[in-house]
Amino acid sequence: MSQKVQEFNDYRAKMNDKILASDNKIIKRIFNLDTNAFKEGHLPEKTKELLGLVASAVLRCDDCIAYHLETAYKNGVTKEEMMETMSIATLVGGTILIPHLRKAVEFWEALEENKEL
Repeated sequence: MSQKVQEFNDYRAKMNDKILASDNKIIKRIFNLDTNAFKEGHLPEKTKELLGLVASAVLRCDDCIAYHLETAYKNGVTKEEMMETMSIATLVGGTILIPHLRKAVEFWEALEENKEL
C-alpha cells in the first residue's frame, strides 16, 4: 500500500478509536448515521460515494475527499468517473477548489499504486 494511503488510513483509524472511546452517545450516533447513509439503498454505493466526493470537495475537506476517493475506488469508480465528478465539484465550488483537485488527483494516483485495494 502506498505510504500516503497507509498514513491516512492509520491516522483515521487511530483517531476514530480515540473519539469513539470517549463513549459520547451523540458522536457515536453521528458516526453510525454516516456509515449507514452510504450503504446500498435506492442509490448504489458507488453513486453515494461520488455524491459524498462532490460534497466534500465543495466543503473543501481534504480528509473527506481522500476518504470518499478511497471508498469510491474500492467500489469500482474509474479515474474518468472520478475526474468527471471532481469537474462538477469544481464547477459548483469554483476555482478555489483547484488546490483540492490537485490533492485529490495525487491521492487517486496513490490508490492506483495499491495492488491490494
